[in-house]
Amino acid sequence: MEICAIKITELKMKKIFVINGGQHFAHSGGKFNKTLTELDISFYTKENGFELEVTDINEPYDLDQEVQKFVWADVVAYHTPVWWFGLPYKLKEYIDLVFTAGHRKGIYRSDGRKTDNPAINYGTGGMLHGRKYMLSTTWNAPETAFTLPGEFFHQTSVDDGPLFGFHRMNAFTGMEPLPSIHFHDLEKNVTEEQITDYKNRYLEHLKHIFQEKEITE
Repeated sequence: MEICAIKITELKMKKIFVINGGQHFAHSGGKFNKTLTELDISFYTKENGFELEVTDINEPYDLDQEVQKFVWADVVAYHTPVWWFGLPYKLKEYIDLVFTAGHRKGIYRSDGRKTDNPAINYGTGGMLHGRKYMLSTTWNAPETAFTLPGEFFHQTSVDDGPLFGFHRMNAFTGMEPLPSIHFHDLEKNVTEEQITDYKNRYLEHLKHIFQEKEITE
């Protein structure tokens, strides 16, 4: 998957929109996604050169206001667990409702095709060009399920496998990807040491994206 190049000069006083998709359901409390959102709040401060908006999909939201957050933002950060190899249903509902409400209101104009040649240019009608998005996911599956020969995901990465459609969805709006980060084995074998390591890894990920001089492809 291609990751866009970004220079620090492009990231001065960035407007960040964080979406916490960690749904409260059954044995899944969305705790680590909440932790990531709390780390965002501590990192994306005015002192560090950011303006921040946050949406928790478990709380009531206004569709027009959510559309305007996408239009306002320079970077949209999605935090989501992966349930049955896809998004939790409340996050999927949020995206379905908000993106539909954003038709010709800043998210997308059309699917991009023209009536004189409808076979080409599908997916080019987005209105969020110039924006970036960043994805974090949380899994029960260990990282080795994606990397070892003979294991479940056939050595296909999260971004090119289960979340491929999610990335094409964002491309449909015109947004471009920042590097993703994925956290594994957060249910059966999670330890306090692992949580601490993941928190540190996430903060380093943010520093790498927003404080390094240049991110190359």
